[in-house]
Amino acid sequence: MSRAFFRPLPALILGQISLHSTMTGVRLAAPLQALHEGRSAWSVGVLLALFALAPVALAIPGGRLADRLGYHRPLRLATALAVAGAALAAAANGQYLMLCLAAMLCGCGANLGLIVVQRSAGRTAADATQRLQVFSWLGMGPALSNLFGPVLAGMLIDLAGFRVAFAALAMLPGLALAVARLVPVEAARPAAASAADAPARHVWDLLGQAPVRRLLFLNWLLSSSWDAHNFVVPILGHQRGFDATTIGLVLGTFSAAVAAVRLIIPVLAHRVTERQVLVGATLCTSCILVAYPFVSSAWAMMVCAALLGLPLGSVQPMVLSLLHEMTPEDRHGEVIALRSMSLSLSSSVMPLCFGVLGAALGASALFWLMGAAVGAGSLQAFRVPARTPVRT
Repeated sequence: MSRAFFRPLPALILGQISLHSTMTGVRLAAPLQALHEGRSAWSVGVLLALFALAPVALAIPGGRLADRLGYHRPLRLATALAVAGAALAAAANGQYLMLCLAAMLCGCGANLGLIVVQRSAGRTAADATQRLQVFSWLGMGPALSNLFGPVLAGMLIDLAGFRVAFAALAMLPGLALAVARLVPVEAARPAAASAADAPARHVWDLLGQAPVRRLLFLNWLLSSSWDAHNFVVPILGHQRGFDATTIGLVLGTFSAAVAAVRLIIPVLAHRVTERQVLVGATLCTSCILVAYPFVSSAWAMMVCAALLGLPLGSVQPMVLSLLHEMTPEDRHGEVIALRSMSLSLSSSVMPLCFGVLGAALGASALFWLMGAAVGAGSLQAFRVPARTPVRT
C-alpha cells in the first residue's frame, strides 16, 4: 500500500466516525428525552424515522455538490448540519418539534458526510484492488460509531443529563474538520460547465444503466436481509425463552462477523473479484436464512448469526467499488447518493413490511421468504461484470 494511497484514509475514516457518532448519539438520546417528557411510542417512532427519511431529499443534491466541489466544502456543510442538530437538541429542553428538527439536521449531516467520504475514498485508489481495500477499511467506521456514539451519550445522560450529552455530541464533528487537511484538495468544477452539463445529469440516466441498476438491486436485497435478521432474531429469541442478554449476544455476534470480514477483505482483495464475492454472498445468505429458523439453541443461533454476518458484511465494499468503476468520475458522488437514498428508504419501509408479514405468516416464514428472494436474486449477481484478480 503506497504512502500516497494510505495517507488520506485515517482522515476519511475519522471524519466518517465523528459525524456518524454524533448522529447515533443523538438518535439514542433524543427518543429517551422524548419518553422522559411523556411522549408516546408513536411519537418516538416518528422521531426515529426522521433520522433516515430526512436525508433522502438531500442525498442527490449532496452527491452532485460533492462531484462539483470535492471533499472539503461539502464536508464543512455536513459538519455544520450535524453540529446544528446536536446543539438544537441541547437547547430544545425536551421540546418535541425542536427534537424532530434536530433529528433531521443530524441525519442530513451524517448522510452528506457519508456520501462525501465514500466518494473521496474511492478516488484515493489507483486500481480495483485498492478500491476494495479502502472501502473495506471505511466500512469499519459505521460499526465503531454505532458503538461510540450511543455509549458516550448514555454515559453522559446518566452522569450530567441530556443537555450536557447533546453538547458533547455537538463537538464531535470538529474532529472531521481537524483532520480534513490530510485529504488532498480537488479542483472544483467550473459552475458554467456544471450548468451546461445539467440536462445530461439526470439521476434517471444512472438508473437507465443495467449494471448500476443491478448493483443497487443486489445491495437493497442484501441490506433487507440484514434488516430482517435484526427484526426476526429478537422475536425468535423471545419465542424460545432467551433472556435479553442472550439475544444481544446473538446480534453482537452478527456485528462482530461483519467487522471481521471487513478486516479480512483488504488482505484478500488481490485474490478475489467483486462478482465472486457477490455471487458467494447471495448464495450463502440464502442458505443461512432458510436454515436459521430450524436451530433452537442459543449457541446454534450465534453460529448462524456469524455465518450470516460474513457474507452480508462483504457486500458494501464490493458494491461501492463497482459503482465507482461503472460510472463517470464526475458522477461518483451522485451514484453513491442514489445508493444511500435507496437504502435509507428501505430501512424506513422494510421493518413495517416485516411487521405485517410477521404477524400474518410468523417470524420463521420471514427468513424463508427472504432466503428465497435472495436465492432468486443471485441470478443477478452472476451477471455482474467480471474482473480478473491481480494475484501477487
